[in-house]
Amino acid sequence: MIQPYLARISIFPVKSLDGTALIKVSVLESGALQHDREYALFDQKGRFVNGKRNAKVHLLRSQFDVDCQQLSLQIQGTNNSVKFHLNKERPELEAWLSDYFGLPVNIKQNKLMGFPDDTNASGPTIISTATLAEVASWFPGVSIEEMRDRMRANLEIDGVPPFWEDRLFTQAGDSLQFKIGEVVFTGINPCARCVVPTRDSKTATATENFQKTFVAKRKETLPNWAISERFDHFYRLSVNTKVPASEVGKVLQIGDPIVI
Repeated sequence: MIQPYLARISIFPVKSLDGTALIKVSVLESGALQHDREYALFDQKGRFVNGKRNAKVHLLRSQFDVDCQQLSLQIQGTNNSVKFHLNKERPELEAWLSDYFGLPVNIKQNKLMGFPDDTNASGPTIISTATLAEVASWFPGVSIEEMRDRMRANLEIDGVPPFWEDRLFTQAGDSLQFKIGEVVFTGINPCARCVVPTRDSKTATATENFQKTFVAKRKETLPNWAISERFDHFYRLSVNTKVPASEVGKVLQIGDPIVI
């Protein structure tokens, strides 16, 4: 008997940098998880400085202490590590990042909803552990942990077969509601992926033929419960969601059951 449950919670306090695993997390009025993508890096034209535009993002290891508002950074493969308070030392942090990326970088904060890629689906992204394992198996030498780091989903479901999360959305124009613990979600669509998953999350080295292989295998393994019309292409994985404002302040925690 399938008994889906919430197995992992990840937030990314600084968009594009490393994530933080949590035991529980609160939901904001916007539907975002508290502190997820709360900060983001921008260039002078107001564009995100992220893995889509700058592969050097992958070479930055980071840890963020939410309580202390302290960001620790280290350049992969070096002893070059620094710490900054995100509010008190923001000019110094921006100068360090500008030097690292070779372009002017500034940091912005949005406590209300963070900086989601899709403001029409501002809730957390959802994937299953089995899906990560299955997709990792398509690429020799890629572990489930590495695939998790590439996909950067917020909520991970276990106790289900691969691609079970494709049940969490329906026909375009319709909505499908489900609950994780006490929190109500609306599934929006399967998430279109960018260039980031094609690269090693720690070295930025591109995996040969990643997208071509992914698309072929995703099409081949698309489960019968998935609505094929929602796949205008097969470079899609995980589920985008919205969370009603009525759920503000509710808490998600590891072990919560999922009910459709």
